[in-house]
Amino acid sequence: MRLNRVYLEGALIPGTTVELAREAGAHLAKVLRAHSGDELVLFNGDGREFTGTIDAVRGSRVAVSIGAARGIDRESPCRLTLVQCVPRGERMDFIVQKATELGVARIVPVLSQRSVVRLDSSQAASKQTHWRAVAVSACEQCGRNRLPRIEAPQPLLNYLGALTPHGGAPGAAPGDAGAAVGGSLRLVMEPEGGQGGNAARPFEIDSKGSIAAVEIAIGPEGGFTPEELEAFELSAFARAGLGPRVLRTETAAIAAIVMLQARFGDMAAARDPSRTADAAARPI
Repeated sequence: MRLNRVYLEGALIPGTTVELAREAGAHLAKVLRAHSGDELVLFNGDGREFTGTIDAVRGSRVAVSIGAARGIDRESPCRLTLVQCVPRGERMDFIVQKATELGVARIVPVLSQRSVVRLDSSQAASKQTHWRAVAVSACEQCGRNRLPRIEAPQPLLNYLGALTPHGGAPGAAPGDAGAAVGGSLRLVMEPEGGQGGNAARPFEIDSKGSIAAVEIAIGPEGGFTPEELEAFELSAFARAGLGPRVLRTETAAIAAIVMLQARFGDMAAARDPSRTADAAARPI
């Protein structure tokens, strides 16, 4: 039987007893019907997980004994950053959840010219806290022992302006798909890219070598403006498409992540056993 996984803030010290946060304790006690003596898996985001045993349950208060640690790395060999325009409603929660499950290392929520959502500084901080909680829950479910970094929402042009541009491959023109250098790649997804344009799809990118980091940008419901696409180009983002159909922003994010994980990340490991061995051997 699969054990329940619980995230705890702070250091986890084998042989000590800690009380779970009230929300986590209430979920275990009232939803999962946990009892004294039940075993758990605990993690704090440092790359390890710990065995745990429930000592006592008193209403929503749950005390847990921390057992031995084990290093289990479920992170992708390709570090993915998702630059996501914040959509309306709860769709950003869905994107954060699925991106976490699919192994994204960093999520940068941005607000573009065509974004419907507008946030002041207080709202942005509140959203960041909420999305981090969504990511924590997703890590508990999918088995990740490191949390993705969730940044506060910010204007897209502010984010692009703070980037350090890197050059493309030798002889590549600005915006050429596959303009990768130094083991990294930046891609901006464009609906028109898959409809007769010259943009490649993520799994067709000619990386000119191994890729250790990819940054992908997903636009709002109305797409990026020409000015924003020009700013992406100046920041060394290559345009890429996802096929002949126009996808919703949340669908585009998931499709792009899966394609990139299959091309450069751990979804390709089954085809190359040496990559699985390499990943297992990486230090904590």
